[in-house]
Amino acid sequence: MASQDRLRELIDPVTSVLLTVECQQGVVGPDSALPELAQQARGSGALANVARLVAAAHETGMQVVHAVAERRPDARAANRNAPIFRAAERLPVLQLSGTAAVRVAPPVEVIEEDIVVRRLHGLSPLQGTDVDALLRNLGCRTLIVTGVSANVAIPNAVFDAVNRGYTVVVPSDAIAGVPADYTPAMIRHTLALVATVATTDEVLGCVKRRR
Repeated sequence: MASQDRLRELIDPVTSVLLTVECQQGVVGPDSALPELAQQARGSGALANVARLVAAAHETGMQVVHAVAERRPDARAANRNAPIFRAAERLPVLQLSGTAAVRVAPPVEVIEEDIVVRRLHGLSPLQGTDVDALLRNLGCRTLIVTGVSANVAIPNAVFDAVNRGYTVVVPSDAIAGVPADYTPAMIRHTLALVATVATTDEVLGCVKRRR
C-alpha cells in the first residue's frame, strides 16, 4: 500500500479524476447479467466504497467520469472477436443502449457535473473512447480507477491510462472481480507494478483533506 505522503502528492481534486468502470445496473445491480460478479461487488463492499468515493468527489469538486459499456439493440458494430463477446450475446440481460441496464447503479450517485462516457465496442474504458481526450481537457494528472471487473475492464483501464502518461491510483477495496480471491492476487502481482495501490479510506483522507 502507498504511504499517505505519496497519496497526498498524487491526489488533488483539481488535477485528479475519479473513474468508475461499468458500475451499471446490468452488471452490478440486483438484476445483473453477471450475478456472481454483482454479488461480489456488493458483498465485498466494493460498490459501496465506489459510492463513498463518488460522494467525496462531489463534495470537493473533483471530476467524476462514469464509463459504461453498452451495445445497440441490433448489435451493429459489436465485437465478436473474443469469447467474452460471444458469451455476452447469450446472457439473459443485455447491456442495451437506452435501457435500465446501462444506468449507473445505486448507491453510486450521478450528478449534473459528472461525465458519462458510453462505449459500444472493446474491453477498455479508454481505448477507442472519448475518455482520454476528456481527461486531458480536464487537466487530469492522476486517475483514480474504481469499479468492475478486476478480471478484464479494470486492468485494461489501468494499463491504458499508464500508457497514456497518467498516474493511476487504485483503491483496492473499490474494485471487484471473480472469484473473490482473484482480485487481491491480481492487484498484488499486476496492478501494483504500474499503479499506486491504496484503500478507500486512505484515498478519502487525501480527498477530504484537500477540501
